[in-house]
This record gives sequence, structure tokens and C-alpha cells, in this order.
Amino acid sequence: MARDVTDSLAREFGLSAEEYTSVLAIMGRTPTLTELGVFSVMWSEHCSYKSSRVWLKQLPTKAPWVIHGPGENAGVVDIGEGLAAIFKMESHNHPSFIEPYQGAATGVGGILRDVFTMGARPIANLNALRFGDPALPRTRRTIDGVVRGIGGYGNCVGVPTVGGEINFHPSYNGNPLVNAMTVGIAPANRIFLSAAAGVGNPVVYVGSKTGRDGIHGATMASAEFAQDSEEKRPTVQVGDPFVEKLLIEACLELMATDAIVAIQDMGAAGLTSSAVEMAGKGGVGLALDLDAVPQRETGMSAYEMMLSESQERMLIVLRPDRQDVARAIFDKWELDFAVIGHLTDTGRIVVTHRGVVEADIPLAPLADQAPLYHRPTAATPKPAPLGEVADPLGLSEALLRLIGCPDLCSRAWVWDQYDATVGGQTVRRPGAADAAIVKIEGSRRALALTTDCTPRYCQADAEAGGAQAVAEAWRNITATGATPLAITDNMNFGNPEKPEIMGQFAAAIAGMSAACVALDFPVVSGNVSLYNETEGSPIMPTPAIGGLGVLEDAAASVGLALPPGLSLVVIGATAGHLGQSLWLREVAGREAGPPPPVDLAAERRNGDFVRAQILAGQVRACHDASDGGLLVAVAEMALAGTAGARLLPVPNGVAPHAFWFGEDQARYVLAVENAADILAAAAATAVPAALLGVSEAGDLTLPSGDTISLARLRAVHEQTLPSLMGG
Repeated sequence: MARDVTDSLAREFGLSAEEYTSVLAIMGRTPTLTELGVFSVMWSEHCSYKSSRVWLKQLPTKAPWVIHGPGENAGVVDIGEGLAAIFKMESHNHPSFIEPYQGAATGVGGILRDVFTMGARPIANLNALRFGDPALPRTRRTIDGVVRGIGGYGNCVGVPTVGGEINFHPSYNGNPLVNAMTVGIAPANRIFLSAAAGVGNPVVYVGSKTGRDGIHGATMASAEFAQDSEEKRPTVQVGDPFVEKLLIEACLELMATDAIVAIQDMGAAGLTSSAVEMAGKGGVGLALDLDAVPQRETGMSAYEMMLSESQERMLIVLRPDRQDVARAIFDKWELDFAVIGHLTDTGRIVVTHRGVVEADIPLAPLADQAPLYHRPTAATPKPAPLGEVADPLGLSEALLRLIGCPDLCSRAWVWDQYDATVGGQTVRRPGAADAAIVKIEGSRRALALTTDCTPRYCQADAEAGGAQAVAEAWRNITATGATPLAITDNMNFGNPEKPEIMGQFAAAIAGMSAACVALDFPVVSGNVSLYNETEGSPIMPTPAIGGLGVLEDAAASVGLALPPGLSLVVIGATAGHLGQSLWLREVAGREAGPPPPVDLAAERRNGDFVRAQILAGQVRACHDASDGGLLVAVAEMALAGTAGARLLPVPNGVAPHAFWFGEDQARYVLAVENAADILAAAAATAVPAALLGVSEAGDLTLPSGDTISLARLRAVHEQTLPSLMGG
């Protein structure tokens, strides 16, 4: 690629006129093509967070158990017994729309590298997926490719995919969301960081060879789609999970030595971002000789090598006297190992290729003078109160419609394509509990893992929706008996240059921050994905939350499967809130009203009570009441278990359809042997609680006496996705 650097080329690379003027001032001359490429990717929205940094600072990131918060490759929390959990969620939205299989697969590969580059062995993958109208052929092709890509990569690399979520809405027709999360375990005193140190130390490239795939992927992810999105296919990376598995083992083996000074994966912006970030964090300079970079294509230019996002590659700063030890390890695993440079005291990154200096850039301005925008915000008007809504169907038909709708139907078609048990430590598989439970090998302890967000709440009220997303993650972890520790987030929004989109972002951050503080649930890592819109049509605001909690004893966890012969108790107050509910959308045909209010004090009080009862052995099954309300929660417990239920009449003052399908927050359905003891304990701590019914063999019997057979309920629940996807 040989092109003259001009103002118009800078715009094509995603730099505004003001940003390019800053580049000229920093360089004191017209940059070379490679230098322009470096600035364009490092100052892209995807890498610099130039629109979001001012808001992200409001999130709470500290707690006694937080070892490393945002700023490293992933967040690190202390989980006891000398161990740390390392976890993060990241997006691969734009690539997954252009090339669903490889976009999703390389999203999994990238987040795995973020975790094992810090010294952790990955033990679990999760994902949060949002698709458009499933009736559209394009949506179905995207679903198929994304699910196969996640399964193909995760299954082959040998890390179980244990949980996640899927939503459908037309706002995602032109821009699906693929958010991938990985969790790993490492010794708490052996965490590897990315800040380079030691002038003269060798800089080593390891892993796969560099090709031309993924060039300008970070820039592509920092712009909205237009009609030419299909033409961006070459910006999507191509992954190889078998090489990733070798890379994991080689890196962990090297980490068992004292050879590593710093290590960083080559993710977005490839060699550019890894080199610039490592040297910049360490306050040193860096000299790179691209002639030494392993290449799988001939005639690659410096520009192409610096911006390639080829997968399964790492950059390592080594101790000079351990270079031979490191080389022997990577030779054993049949991976490329090449010394491509060394650290300097110049504070600059100098890149040479074929004896020519292709880039010579001061490192500090790449970070210190990166754009930081205080973009204008505009508040979204609050929806009008919903008022009374008549019941057009009755409870039986409404439940059948809800349990079979795309947002609530069985996800077995999806998770059956994932290996959820490889490694042998998965205690509760997808669909068995509100959060996945993965045991820590060699210990009684386990982690509880979940992803959560309700975008329709965020669309109606981004602040309430942001708080609810955090609260639901906390609630799902609590419902297993685990203690919630921390979250990672993935902030998926539209074009930040629009005040209404920036207003959604700011409001969601405010709601998330309040919930994190109230629930002692800090943010330790995350990702921002903006410009998620096509031809000016944005997605619903989607601040996806990945939550992590810990159990002292994996055997103490509970799932949601309902056995017969128990009492059903609801914890939390029910007012019958139908605004923005799935019942309102799927049964009444409306998307209206405010989302349910989030009472964070009630979330904390009710959740702490439920967890204490689970750990005291008083609860046989537990499920939080969320999408679809109480009746859907009971039905899901019955479908997961071996019993139906006989439900009691609703209290006076609440319409039956509002009581059973309203989406009031801070609620759990418990299956217990002694309801009187639970109700008394709840009353003693001012926790709202009421008897819902009893579990029994056979059907689901409604308060009216109408019955629904579990066989019919299961058939409706399980047929939707296979029918949509063609078997």
C-alpha cells in the first residue's frame, strides 16, 4: 500500500480535521503512512475511549478484594486460598455482523488472551448476544454463524462455555451484539502486567504469523455501518483455536519461570497497540525491526504489519538471560518466537523495515494527547405512566405465548452447540441455575458467573436500566448462594456524536454506579462499543454486565430445578408493574410505560436474606423473578425440574395478570420444605415474603383451577429456536 498522506487520507482513516492537526503538531511534519496508521488506530474510539472516558471515571472500581481494577488486560479479584479470579468482557459486534462465524470466533479468542496474558488459566467462557427480528433471513444467518463461531472456537480451545444470554429486537437488525466473557484462575501473587521495563531488554513476538487479515479493524469498529458494510469483510480477523490452545500452554509454562518482565496480547490494532501500550505504561522507548516479524504473506509493508489484527499473537518483554529458555518453550509448542526489538530510553517508538525508518513517534503524546471529548448530552424523555391494561388472553394462553417467545424460549439449540463441561469442573450447566457454577480445581470453592442486561428497560430509562442490569447480575449470583464480588461491563451504544445517545450513556453509567455502590459490586474491567448503528438507526442502549461471585463450598449451591412436595415462597414485594414488560410486548402488543423501579436497598436486603437461607440449607431451589414475572419463573423452575405446581389466589388489590406477569424487581421464588420458618425469618428482618403455592407431580395448576400440562409447556418452550433455525 503506497499512498500519499493527506488531509483526505486522514479522514478516511477516521481522524477528524482537529485530530489530524494535532498529529501534525506532535510530529512537526507530515507523518508517514505507517505513522498515520498508528495515530488513527490508537486515537480511534475503540482504543482511546475518547467519548466515554469522562463518564467511565464515575464507576466505583475499588474494594478490599479487588487486586487490579480497570487499566490492565482484565480485572483481578481475590477469591481466597491464595487464588485470584481474572475476568473481562469485550465486544466483537461489527466483525460479527460482517462475517458472523469468524467475528464471533475471534471475539472468543481475543478475550481468552486478555485473561491468560495475566497469568490465569481460563476456566469458563460466557457470552451476551443480541440479535434482530428472528423472522428475517439475515438475522437467522447471523445467529447461525455467531453460535457456530463461539462453539467452534471455545470447544476446540478446551474452555467450557457455561452461560450467557440472548435477546431479540428489531433495533439489532443491522447491528447484532456479540459480547464475549472469559474467567480464569491464577495465584494471587503471580499476576503478570503489561508495563515494559528495563532498557535493552528484548521485545519478543510469539504465536502465529502475521497476515493481512484485520487491518484497520479497530477503526472499522469505531464507525457506524452504511450500505457498504459487506465490503469491510477484509477487516475481520481469522482465528485458529488450536494455535490458541498451544499459545495458552506455552505462555503459562513460560510464566512458571522468572523470564517475563511484561506481556501483552496483540488484540485490537495488533502490534501497534501492544507495543505502544507496553512502552507507554512503562515510560520507556521501543525500537522495532519489522524484518524479524514472522509473516505468512509475501511483500507485507510496515503499515500492514503494524496494523494487522491477525490472531493468536503475543508481545513479551523478556529478561535477556532467559531468552534461550523462552525460545525452547515456544519451539516445543511449535509456535513462532522472534526477537523483533528492544526497549530504549528515548521515549519514542521507532519502527524500521528493510533498513528504512517507517515510523518515529514520541510515545507520551499517543496517550497524553489522545482526544478526550465532553460530547453534548440530551436526556431521553421519561415514558408516560402505563395506566391499567386489560388482559386480552387470560393466564394460561399468556403463559404459553410468553414461554415460547424468542426472548424466553429454551436456549438448548444454542447451548447444545457449546461444550459446557470440558475440564470437568462445571457444577451447574446452562439452564440449571440463575448463574453458572464452576468449581475451582483442587478446592471446594466455586465461582458463580452470569451476564445480564434488559435493553428495553434501558431504552425507556437508561439510568433505571443501568441500575437494573447490575442488580440482576447481583441477584442471579445470589440466587445460587454465592457472594457477589465484582463485575465487568460491555457498554454497547449508538453514535456518541448524537446528544441523545451520549445522554443514554451518561444516564446508564449513573445507574450502574449507584447500584455498584449499594451492592458492594465494583467494576474491575470492561469495554465500550460505540457507533452500533446502521444507516442512522441505533441499537437499544445495552450496558451488558458480567458478574462474578464466590462460593465457599460448591456443594452448597442451589439451582432452579423444582422437585415435588415443597412450598413456593416469593421473596420481595409485588405491585404488578407491567411497564416495559415482556407480557406487555408479547401479549398486549405494546412497548410502553416506564421500566420497573429499582429499589437498591430492597435488592440488598432481600438478596442478603435469600443467600443466608440458602447457605443455611433451608432452600431446595431458587430462581429470581425477572423477564415474564412470577408465573414465568415458576414455569421455568418446573421445566427444569420434575414437578409442576399448584398456585394460590393472588392478594386483593392486584389484577391477576399484573401479579403473575409484572416485572417488579428484587424478587426471588424459593422452593422450601418449611414455609412457616422462612416466612417468620423474613418477617423478623422486614423482608416481604408470601406463600405462592406448592410443588406437586403433574401439571401446573393456576389459581383459577385451569391446568397446563408440563408436556405442552415443554413442547412450546423447546420448539421455537429449532423451528426458526430450520431444525
